[in-house]
Amino acid sequence: MLYRVIDRADVPSLVAALMERYEVVAPVRRGEKYVFAAVSDFDEIELDYPSTVASPKKYLMPAIQTLFEFDTAANDVTDYVDEVRLRVLFGVHACDINGIMNLNSVFNDARYPDPYYAAHRAATLIVGVSCMPSEHCFCNLMDSEEARPGYDLFLNAIGDKFLVSIGSVTAANILEAACDVREATDADRIAFRAATRARQEAFNPAIPDIQEIPMLMDAFHEDGFWDELGGRCLSCNACANVCPTCYCFDIRDTLDPGAKTGRRERVWDACTSPQFAMVAGGHNFRSAPAQRVRHRMYHKLNGFLATHDRSLCVGCGRCAVACKVDISPIEVLRFFERKGAEDAE
Repeated sequence: MLYRVIDRADVPSLVAALMERYEVVAPVRRGEKYVFAAVSDFDEIELDYPSTVASPKKYLMPAIQTLFEFDTAANDVTDYVDEVRLRVLFGVHACDINGIMNLNSVFNDARYPDPYYAAHRAATLIVGVSCMPSEHCFCNLMDSEEARPGYDLFLNAIGDKFLVSIGSVTAANILEAACDVREATDADRIAFRAATRARQEAFNPAIPDIQEIPMLMDAFHEDGFWDELGGRCLSCNACANVCPTCYCFDIRDTLDPGAKTGRRERVWDACTSPQFAMVAGGHNFRSAPAQRVRHRMYHKLNGFLATHDRSLCVGCGRCAVACKVDISPIEVLRFFERKGAEDAE
């Protein structure tokens, strides 16, 4: 990996250079919260944000995406050409970069490549930025607190400078042209190590570090804990809507007024939805809320791991904030901690 140093004061120049060719999407403030949105000026960007309400996933996998259009009267189908913009996701935290890497594993699978996702991803540069964890963050427990691959530039804050990790030639050329780029000194590397230690020490110690999560998910698969969670679940899908790694979708046909023309659309779906597991004949093989909540947690913490050798959950903590009844992977980790304490008695 190539490392360079720039002054914090150079970042507006970097953003301006990116805007010459790309749409720049970055964290902006909305009241007391933060969201990813397209910006036209650096002054709109909030780089020192704790977390956004939702991840930048929607720019790679839109919530509603037209696949083709049809005309029933003419018996005609027309391929829909999606608008794919050259775009920069700027100011992305490491957990979200790891979330995008998980989406890449699903949608760029060589066996079943998804052309819609691939087109958006190929047109997108990712510029990450370091952060300090909020009370709900547990990316350190999910091995997602650092972004190793998956970015074009990553800005590591070291006082009034950034240690920049360079991941692509395209981004490196833009950085070199826009900023006063320097070699990292020993002092810069020491400052980076100090910042890394400070970040590690800032994680919420009340969130338990549980080892052997996959084994525990299997061992307590039938525990009454899941019935208790299911009894609280509202099936609102807020957790899936804010999650950076939920990738399930449904296909629907939407008719225009007159029912002669319409379009086939791909829309976000979630395994917590009561209709998600409904199959032909009306059978629902996860009809109970407890089954749906357990399935979601199992997939996040175990199922994806078995196939891709890493957890699907990246520990961003958004679902813990979004859920009105306090259901999240954090609650599952605390359940395992309680079970461990009971066994030790």
